Amino acid sequence: MKVSSNAVSASLFALILTLYAVWAAAQNSSYNPLAVPIQFKAETLDLTVHDEARGRDIPILIYLPAEKTPAPVVLFSHGLGGSRQGSAYLGEHWAARGYVAVFLQHQGSDESVWKDVPKARRMHALRKAANLRNTLLRLEDMPAVLNQLERWNSSSGNPLTGRLDMSRVGMSGHSFGAVTTQLVSGQRPCRGNLDFTDGRIKAAIMFSPSSPKGECDPRTAFGGVKIPWMVMTGTKDEAPIGGATVASRLAVFDSLPPGRKYEVVLYDAEHSAFTDRALPGDREPRNPNHHKVILALSTAFWDAYLRDDGGAKAWLDGAGPASLLEPKDQWQKK
Repeated sequence: MKVSSNAVSASLFALILTLYAVWAAAQNSSYNPLAVPIQFKAETLDLTVHDEARGRDIPILIYLPAEKTPAPVVLFSHGLGGSRQGSAYLGEHWAARGYVAVFLQHQGSDESVWKDVPKARRMHALRKAANLRNTLLRLEDMPAVLNQLERWNSSSGNPLTGRLDMSRVGMSGHSFGAVTTQLVSGQRPCRGNLDFTDGRIKAAIMFSPSSPKGECDPRTAFGGVKIPWMVMTGTKDEAPIGGATVASRLAVFDSLPPGRKYEVVLYDAEHSAFTDRALPGDREPRNPNHHKVILALSTAFWDAYLRDDGGAKAWLDGAGPASLLEPKDQWQKK
């Protein structure tokens, strides 16, 4: 009996596909993005980046992993009125998973805006700080911090020497920090020919993302995003400042081009669901499963696209997210 070479090739190809499916399933079953070393507590560094060109200081809080070898770097940009100490649950978990987590503080739109202001005037002060000037300051903070991290990593005699893998950088942020993240990770501004994209950023996560205001088409703003993005929001994720609605947040994912893009919408999650604690004006009780989902999905995303971890990709693209999400949560990818 004579067997054609085409039949042999087809059989071999089918065998390879079967073996890959078995391998992916095994990887998926053993992968756990919530697993961390018992009693891990991240070492932290409270540093200041000085941007000489602007005469501007950028305070940063760094969460370090246990390993001393070069580790991927993930940055976090806080929301309006926040600080580098906020969202510590993210920094602790990401560091426990082997990442150097760098949390920035953007002066002019940080906690200094409201801390010494009478309660009756705080909302006015925050609204005033949500302006174009502070947006530009934030966008310029990002390359300044990345440049300094590169210098510290390559110099001798400091705690970060040789500990950063600057070829594997992720960017993230909440609310105003999500806007910051979007603009340095591929979103095009609606006006002018400006481009704030930093090519060193390989993947990005937005907590409470925002669509551009006015007549700008979100498809124009987000249609050119080239790197992996994950966006997280909630069915009650509205903010009293800035005018963002649930619909405008959902429009971000809808406007992204296909390929390595993910969205989770947490049921009954308000704007504060992505922060450490409730915010004034919250109406819903906090759901402990929300933070569990946020930590798991963000970690799997970093592992998949900053470490090229096959198990993480299989978990993220397979049944992993559904194993943690509650029935009314929404999850999609493209």
